[in-house]
Amino acid sequence: MSRIYCQGCQYPKNACLCAHLKPMSCLTQVIVMQHPSEVSQSKNTVHLLSLVLPAMRRYVGESSADFEELRQGLDLQHCYLVYPSDKSQSAEQISIALANANDDAASSKCVRGSPANSAPRTAPQTQTKISIILLDGTWRKAYRMLQLNPWLLELPSLHLNFEGQSQYRIRKSSRTDSLSTLEAAAYTIQALEPNVDIEPILKLFDAMVQARLDAMPTQVRARYHDDK
Repeated sequence: MSRIYCQGCQYPKNACLCAHLKPMSCLTQVIVMQHPSEVSQSKNTVHLLSLVLPAMRRYVGESSADFEELRQGLDLQHCYLVYPSDKSQSAEQISIALANANDDAASSKCVRGSPANSAPRTAPQTQTKISIILLDGTWRKAYRMLQLNPWLLELPSLHLNFEGQSQYRIRKSSRTDSLSTLEAAAYTIQALEPNVDIEPILKLFDAMVQARLDAMPTQVRARYHDDK
C-alpha cells in the first residue's frame, strides 16, 4: 500500500509536522546548493528549512553549469560562503563589522540631513542585507562541489563559533559538533541577526527527529539513545 502524504509539509500523514510549523522571515538571504543525492533523502533537512523559511532559495546540482542560474542572479556584495577555512571569519565578527558600518552610515546621514535647530529624533537602525550560501551534502560531496565551482572560492567565507552539540540524533557522525545544513543555517542567522528568533527552525527540526525516533523499533531506537 502506498503512503499517503500531507499536502502541507509533504511528509507521510502519520508523521505530519504541520502542527509544529511556524513560518518565519529574516533579513539574511539563505541560499542552499544541494547535492542531487540529498534530494530524495527522507532526512532531508533542507526541505524542512524551506517549510519554515519560505524565502530560502535552493539550487540542486554539482557542477558549475548546474548553478549557472544562481550565478547570474547573485548579488556578490555582502555574499558569504558558509564553509570553514584558514581564511574564513566568524559569523559573529561579520555581524559586528556590519553593525558598526550601519551605525556610521546612520550617524553620517543624521548629521548631514538634520537642521542644526531641529529636535533630536530616534530613527530605526539601517541594516545591511547579506546572502549566505550553504553546501548541502556529506563533507566529501560538499568538498567536491567546492572544487567544481571555483567561483565559490572568490567569495568571502564564514564559519560558526559553535560550542554546543547537534540535535541531529538520528544521524551517525564521528563528531558531535557536526551540524546539519538546517542547523548551520539557523545558527548563522542567529549570529548575523541576534534579534531574530530561530526557535521555529529548531523546534520543527526537533519534531522531525522525534517523529523518526518514535517510528523506529524499540531496539533500534535504543542505539541512538545509547550514543547520547
